[in-house]
Amino acid sequence: MSGISGLKFYPDMFDNVEPFTASAMTERMTFSQMCIESASRALKDTDINPASSDVVFVFSTTKGEDLRLWEPSVAVARHFGNNNQPVIVSNACISGVNAQIMASRLLTAGMYKTAVVIGCDVLSKFIVSGFQSLKALSADKCLPFDKNRQGLNLGEAAACMVLSTISGNSESKCWLYEAGSIHNDANHISGPSRTAEGSYRCLLDCVKGIDTTDIAFVSVHGTGTAYNDEMESIALHRAGLDSKPVVALKCYYGHTLGAAGVLETIISMQSVENGEIPTALGYNEQGTTYKCLLPTSNTKVNGNSFIKVLSGFGGCNAAVRWALR
Repeated sequence: MSGISGLKFYPDMFDNVEPFTASAMTERMTFSQMCIESASRALKDTDINPASSDVVFVFSTTKGEDLRLWEPSVAVARHFGNNNQPVIVSNACISGVNAQIMASRLLTAGMYKTAVVIGCDVLSKFIVSGFQSLKALSADKCLPFDKNRQGLNLGEAAACMVLSTISGNSESKCWLYEAGSIHNDANHISGPSRTAEGSYRCLLDCVKGIDTTDIAFVSVHGTGTAYNDEMESIALHRAGLDSKPVVALKCYYGHTLGAAGVLETIISMQSVENGEIPTALGYNEQGTTYKCLLPTSNTKVNGNSFIKVLSGFGGCNAAVRWALR
Protein backbone atom coordinates (compact mmCIF):
# COMPACT_ATOMS: atom_id res chain seq x y z
CA MET A 1 0.00 0.00 0.00
CA SER A 2 3.04 2.25 0.34
CA GLY A 3 3.80 1.83 -3.37
CA ILE A 4 7.09 0.02 -2.75
CA SER A 5 8.06 -2.63 -5.29
CA GLY A 6 10.29 -5.58 -4.49
CA LEU A 7 11.34 -5.92 -8.12
CA LYS A 8 15.06 -5.45 -8.74
CA PHE A 9 17.56 -5.97 -11.53
CA TYR A 10 19.73 -9.07 -11.03
CA PRO A 11 22.76 -9.05 -13.32
CA ASP A 12 24.39 -12.29 -12.15
CA MET A 13 22.18 -14.38 -9.85
CA PHE A 14 22.77 -17.54 -11.89
CA ASP A 15 25.73 -18.57 -14.03
CA ASN A 16 25.23 -18.41 -17.81
CA VAL A 17 21.81 -16.76 -17.46
CA GLU A 18 21.05 -13.36 -18.97
CA PRO A 19 20.43 -10.54 -16.45
CA PHE A 20 16.79 -10.23 -15.42
CA THR A 21 14.39 -8.22 -13.26
CA ALA A 22 12.62 -10.12 -10.49
CA SER A 23 11.82 -10.20 -6.79
CA ALA A 24 13.86 -12.54 -4.63
CA MET A 25 14.31 -13.27 -0.96
CA THR A 26 17.04 -11.16 0.63
CA GLU A 27 18.53 -14.41 1.92
CA ARG A 28 18.46 -17.52 -0.28
CA MET A 29 16.08 -20.12 1.15
CA THR A 30 15.11 -23.59 0.03
CA PHE A 31 11.59 -24.58 -0.92
CA SER A 32 11.18 -26.53 2.32
CA GLN A 33 12.46 -23.67 4.47
CA MET A 34 10.06 -21.21 2.86
CA CYS A 35 7.08 -23.55 3.25
CA ILE A 36 7.84 -24.21 6.93
CA GLU A 37 8.31 -20.52 7.69
CA SER A 38 5.06 -19.53 5.99
CA ALA A 39 2.97 -22.33 7.49
CA SER A 40 4.39 -21.69 10.96
CA ARG A 41 3.27 -18.07 10.79
CA ALA A 42 -0.18 -19.00 9.49
CA LEU A 43 -0.77 -21.63 12.18
CA LYS A 44 0.67 -19.59 15.04
CA ASP A 45 -2.54 -17.75 15.95
CA THR A 46 -4.88 -20.71 15.52
CA ASP A 47 -5.99 -23.51 17.82
CA ILE A 48 -5.30 -26.07 15.11
CA ASN A 49 -2.97 -28.97 15.83
CA PRO A 50 -1.19 -29.57 12.49
CA ALA A 51 -0.28 -33.10 13.57
CA SER A 52 -3.94 -34.13 13.82
CA SER A 53 -5.27 -36.82 11.50
CA ASP A 54 -8.07 -34.36 10.60
CA VAL A 55 -5.52 -32.02 8.97
CA VAL A 56 -4.20 -32.32 5.42
CA PHE A 57 -1.36 -30.35 3.87
CA VAL A 58 -2.01 -29.15 0.31
CA PHE A 59 0.96 -27.83 -1.67
CA SER A 60 0.78 -25.56 -4.70
CA THR A 61 3.99 -25.43 -6.72
CA THR A 62 5.21 -25.63 -10.29
CA LYS A 63 8.84 -26.61 -9.65
CA GLY A 64 9.13 -27.58 -5.97
CA GLU A 65 12.71 -28.24 -4.90
CA ASP A 66 14.69 -28.46 -8.14
CA LEU A 67 11.74 -30.19 -9.84
CA ARG A 68 11.30 -32.63 -6.94
CA LEU A 69 7.74 -32.13 -5.71
CA TRP A 70 7.03 -35.13 -3.53
CA GLU A 71 10.01 -35.45 -1.19
CA PRO A 72 10.14 -31.89 0.18
CA SER A 73 6.33 -31.74 0.50
CA VAL A 74 6.31 -34.88 2.66
CA ALA A 75 9.23 -33.50 4.67
CA VAL A 76 7.34 -30.27 5.40
CA ALA A 77 4.20 -32.14 6.50
CA ARG A 78 6.30 -34.42 8.72
CA HIS A 79 8.04 -31.35 10.20
CA PHE A 80 4.66 -30.42 11.68
CA GLY A 81 4.08 -33.99 12.85
CA ASN A 82 1.46 -34.67 10.21
CA ASN A 83 1.48 -38.24 8.91
CA ASN A 84 -1.29 -37.90 6.32
CA GLN A 85 -0.38 -38.10 2.66
CA PRO A 86 0.00 -34.51 1.44
CA VAL A 87 -1.74 -33.37 -1.72
CA ILE A 88 0.42 -31.69 -4.37
CA VAL A 89 -1.22 -29.44 -6.97
CA SER A 90 1.07 -28.62 -9.88
CA ASN A 91 -1.01 -27.16 -12.69
CA ALA A 92 1.10 -24.35 -14.16
CA CYS A 93 0.22 -20.80 -13.11
CA ILE A 94 -3.27 -21.65 -11.80
CA SER A 95 -1.86 -23.96 -9.12
CA GLY A 96 -2.50 -21.56 -6.20
CA VAL A 97 -6.19 -21.16 -7.02
CA ASN A 98 -6.46 -24.82 -8.05
CA ALA A 99 -5.11 -25.81 -4.60
CA GLN A 100 -7.79 -23.79 -2.82
CA ILE A 101 -10.47 -25.52 -4.87
CA MET A 102 -8.90 -28.92 -4.18
CA ALA A 103 -8.71 -28.19 -0.45
CA SER A 104 -12.35 -27.09 -0.40
CA ARG A 105 -13.41 -30.31 -2.12
CA LEU A 106 -11.52 -32.42 0.41
CA LEU A 107 -13.18 -30.58 3.29
CA THR A 108 -16.65 -30.66 1.71
CA ALA A 109 -16.30 -34.40 1.17
CA GLY A 110 -15.64 -34.80 4.90
CA MET A 111 -12.21 -36.34 4.40
CA TYR A 112 -10.58 -33.75 6.66
CA LYS A 113 -11.64 -30.86 8.89
CA THR A 114 -8.71 -28.57 8.11
CA ALA A 115 -6.45 -27.99 5.11
CA VAL A 116 -3.14 -26.14 5.33
CA VAL A 117 -2.68 -24.76 1.83
CA ILE A 118 0.90 -23.71 1.04
CA GLY A 119 1.87 -22.04 -2.24
CA CYS A 120 5.59 -21.84 -2.91
CA ASP A 121 8.16 -21.54 -5.68
CA VAL A 122 11.82 -20.59 -5.59
CA LEU A 123 13.76 -18.89 -8.37
CA SER A 124 16.26 -21.13 -10.11
CA LYS A 125 18.42 -21.20 -13.19
CA PHE A 126 15.94 -23.61 -14.77
CA ILE A 127 12.94 -21.32 -14.24
CA VAL A 128 14.59 -18.09 -15.35
CA SER A 129 16.28 -19.54 -18.43
CA GLY A 130 13.03 -21.29 -19.36
CA PHE A 131 11.03 -18.06 -19.41
CA GLN A 132 13.88 -16.33 -21.22
CA SER A 133 13.72 -18.96 -23.95
CA LEU A 134 10.04 -18.05 -24.44
CA LYS A 135 11.01 -14.36 -24.78
CA ALA A 136 8.45 -13.67 -22.06
CA LEU A 137 10.56 -11.66 -19.62
CA SER A 138 10.75 -7.88 -19.43
CA ALA A 139 14.17 -6.34 -18.78
CA ASP A 140 12.42 -3.59 -16.81
CA LYS A 141 9.67 -3.70 -14.19
CA CYS A 142 6.50 -5.22 -15.62
CA LEU A 143 3.53 -3.04 -16.56
CA PRO A 144 0.34 -5.14 -16.47
CA PHE A 145 -2.33 -3.94 -18.93
CA ASP A 146 -0.28 -0.91 -19.98
CA LYS A 147 0.24 -0.07 -23.65
CA ASN A 148 4.02 -0.18 -23.18
CA ARG A 149 4.22 -3.51 -21.36
CA GLN A 150 7.13 -5.70 -22.48
CA GLY A 151 6.58 -8.92 -20.58
CA LEU A 152 6.61 -10.39 -17.11
CA ASN A 153 8.98 -10.44 -14.15
CA LEU A 154 9.49 -13.51 -12.00
CA GLY A 155 9.39 -13.69 -8.24
CA GLU A 156 9.73 -16.15 -5.40
CA ALA A 157 7.41 -16.42 -2.44
CA ALA A 158 5.69 -18.72 0.01
CA ALA A 159 2.17 -18.07 1.24
CA CYS A 160 -0.14 -20.13 3.44
CA MET A 161 -3.91 -20.25 4.00
CA VAL A 162 -5.59 -22.39 6.64
CA LEU A 163 -9.02 -23.59 5.52
CA SER A 164 -11.30 -25.25 8.04
CA THR A 165 -14.83 -26.55 8.47
CA ILE A 166 -14.56 -25.91 12.21
CA SER A 167 -16.70 -22.91 13.18
CA GLY A 168 -14.84 -19.94 14.59
CA ASN A 169 -16.06 -17.12 16.82
CA SER A 170 -19.67 -16.56 15.76
CA GLU A 171 -19.51 -12.94 16.95
CA SER A 172 -16.94 -11.97 14.34
CA LYS A 173 -17.00 -12.15 10.55
CA CYS A 174 -14.98 -14.83 8.80
CA TRP A 175 -13.90 -15.58 5.25
CA LEU A 176 -16.08 -18.05 3.41
CA TYR A 177 -15.17 -19.94 0.25
CA GLU A 178 -18.26 -19.42 -1.90
CA ALA A 179 -17.37 -20.60 -5.41
CA GLY A 180 -14.57 -22.14 -7.43
CA SER A 181 -14.16 -23.08 -11.06
CA ILE A 182 -11.56 -24.69 -13.33
CA HIS A 183 -11.76 -24.75 -17.15
CA ASN A 184 -9.28 -25.64 -19.86
CA ASP A 185 -9.78 -23.99 -23.25
CA ALA A 186 -7.28 -26.37 -24.93
CA ASN A 187 -6.03 -23.46 -26.98
CA HIS A 188 -2.23 -23.69 -27.03
CA ILE A 189 0.67 -25.05 -24.99
CA SER A 190 1.78 -21.55 -23.97
CA GLY A 191 -0.65 -19.04 -25.51
CA PRO A 192 -4.04 -17.99 -24.05
CA SER A 193 -7.31 -18.23 -25.94
CA ARG A 194 -7.96 -15.21 -28.17
CA THR A 195 -11.63 -15.34 -27.11
CA ALA A 196 -10.77 -15.88 -23.42
CA GLU A 197 -13.12 -18.86 -23.37
CA GLY A 198 -11.65 -20.67 -20.37
CA SER A 199 -11.23 -17.60 -18.17
CA TYR A 200 -14.68 -16.32 -19.17
CA ARG A 201 -16.32 -19.59 -18.13
CA CYS A 202 -14.51 -19.53 -14.78
CA LEU A 203 -15.70 -15.98 -14.10
CA LEU A 204 -19.22 -16.90 -15.18
CA ASP A 205 -19.27 -19.80 -12.71
CA CYS A 206 -18.16 -17.46 -9.92
CA VAL A 207 -20.99 -14.95 -10.47
CA LYS A 208 -23.76 -17.44 -11.25
CA GLY A 209 -26.90 -16.68 -9.26
CA ILE A 210 -25.48 -13.78 -7.20
CA ASP A 211 -25.84 -10.01 -7.04
CA THR A 212 -22.50 -8.76 -8.31
CA THR A 213 -22.83 -5.44 -6.46
CA ASP A 214 -21.28 -7.21 -3.47
CA ILE A 215 -18.06 -7.90 -5.43
CA ALA A 216 -15.50 -5.27 -4.45
CA PHE A 217 -13.02 -6.09 -7.22
CA VAL A 218 -11.49 -8.77 -9.40
CA SER A 219 -7.92 -9.82 -8.67
CA VAL A 220 -6.51 -10.76 -12.06
CA HIS A 221 -3.47 -12.69 -13.25
CA GLY A 222 -1.96 -9.52 -14.75
CA THR A 223 1.35 -10.89 -15.98
CA GLY A 224 2.24 -7.91 -18.15
CA THR A 225 2.53 -10.07 -21.27
CA ALA A 226 0.77 -8.88 -24.43
CA TYR A 227 -1.56 -11.82 -24.98
CA ASN A 228 -2.47 -12.67 -21.37
CA ASP A 229 -3.51 -9.12 -20.45
CA GLU A 230 -5.54 -8.82 -23.66
CA MET A 231 -7.23 -12.14 -22.95
CA GLU A 232 -8.17 -11.09 -19.43
CA SER A 233 -9.71 -7.83 -20.63
CA ILE A 234 -11.88 -9.86 -23.00
CA ALA A 235 -12.87 -12.30 -20.24
CA LEU A 236 -13.88 -9.51 -17.87
CA HIS A 237 -15.89 -7.81 -20.61
CA ARG A 238 -17.68 -11.00 -21.66
CA ALA A 239 -18.52 -11.82 -18.04
CA GLY A 240 -19.94 -8.33 -17.42
CA LEU A 241 -17.27 -7.54 -14.84
CA ASP A 242 -15.36 -4.80 -16.66
CA SER A 243 -17.06 -2.19 -14.46
CA LYS A 244 -15.35 -3.67 -11.40
CA PRO A 245 -11.99 -2.36 -10.10
CA VAL A 246 -9.08 -4.56 -11.13
CA VAL A 247 -6.27 -5.55 -8.77
CA ALA A 248 -3.01 -6.46 -10.54
CA LEU A 249 -0.25 -7.20 -8.03
CA LYS A 250 2.66 -8.55 -10.06
CA CYS A 251 4.02 -5.01 -10.51
CA TYR A 252 5.06 -5.33 -6.85
CA TYR A 253 6.74 -8.74 -6.73
CA GLY A 254 6.47 -10.36 -10.15
CA HIS A 255 4.97 -13.72 -11.08
CA THR A 256 5.52 -16.04 -8.14
CA LEU A 257 4.29 -19.11 -10.06
CA GLY A 258 2.83 -21.71 -7.69
CA ALA A 259 2.61 -19.17 -4.86
CA ALA A 260 0.74 -16.53 -6.88
CA GLY A 261 -2.82 -17.77 -6.36
CA VAL A 262 -2.43 -18.18 -2.60
CA LEU A 263 -0.44 -14.98 -2.07
CA GLU A 264 -2.80 -12.81 -4.12
CA THR A 265 -5.88 -14.28 -2.46
CA ILE A 266 -4.48 -13.37 0.96
CA ILE A 267 -3.68 -9.81 -0.16
CA SER A 268 -7.16 -9.54 -1.67
CA MET A 269 -8.69 -10.54 1.65
CA GLN A 270 -6.74 -7.82 3.40
CA SER A 271 -7.84 -5.32 0.76
CA VAL A 272 -11.53 -6.10 1.37
CA GLU A 273 -11.04 -5.87 5.13
CA ASN A 274 -9.37 -2.47 4.75
CA GLY A 275 -11.73 -1.27 2.00
CA GLU A 276 -8.81 -0.17 -0.16
CA ILE A 277 -6.81 -1.57 -3.09
CA PRO A 278 -3.23 -0.65 -4.09
CA THR A 279 -2.25 1.34 -7.14
CA ALA A 280 -1.16 -0.45 -10.29
CA LEU A 281 2.47 0.69 -10.32
CA GLY A 282 3.58 2.16 -13.64
CA TYR A 283 0.17 1.95 -15.30
CA ASN A 284 -0.36 4.97 -17.56
CA GLU A 285 -2.17 4.10 -20.79
CA GLN A 286 -4.71 1.44 -21.72
CA GLY A 287 -3.07 -1.36 -23.67
CA THR A 288 -5.95 -3.80 -24.14
CA THR A 289 -9.03 -3.85 -26.36
CA TYR A 290 -11.40 -3.49 -23.42
CA LYS A 291 -10.71 -1.05 -20.65
CA CYS A 292 -9.81 -2.46 -17.25
CA LEU A 293 -10.26 -0.27 -14.19
CA LEU A 294 -6.75 -0.32 -12.80
CA PRO A 295 -6.24 2.27 -10.03
CA THR A 296 -3.49 4.86 -10.55
CA SER A 297 -3.56 5.62 -6.83
CA ASN A 298 -4.67 3.73 -3.74
CA THR A 299 -8.43 3.43 -4.16
CA LYS A 300 -11.34 2.89 -1.77
CA VAL A 301 -13.61 -0.04 -2.62
CA ASN A 302 -16.94 -1.31 -1.34
CA GLY A 303 -18.14 -4.87 -1.08
CA ASN A 304 -17.62 -7.96 1.03
CA SER A 305 -16.40 -10.33 -1.66
CA PHE A 306 -13.86 -10.63 -4.47
CA ILE A 307 -12.92 -12.94 -7.32
CA LYS A 308 -9.39 -14.20 -7.86
CA VAL A 309 -8.69 -15.49 -11.37
CA LEU A 310 -5.58 -17.05 -12.92
CA SER A 311 -4.59 -18.55 -16.27
CA GLY A 312 -1.68 -20.75 -17.24
CA PHE A 313 0.20 -22.76 -19.83
CA GLY A 314 -1.69 -25.53 -21.56
CA GLY A 315 -4.92 -23.50 -21.63
CA CYS A 316 -5.76 -23.93 -17.94
CA ASN A 317 -7.87 -21.34 -16.10
CA ALA A 318 -9.22 -21.12 -12.55
CA ALA A 319 -11.15 -18.69 -10.36
CA VAL A 320 -12.48 -18.54 -6.80
CA ARG A 321 -14.88 -16.22 -5.00
CA TRP A 322 -14.32 -15.47 -1.32
CA ALA A 323 -16.65 -13.44 0.88
CA LEU A 324 -16.36 -11.86 4.33
CA ARG A 325 -19.61 -12.78 6.14
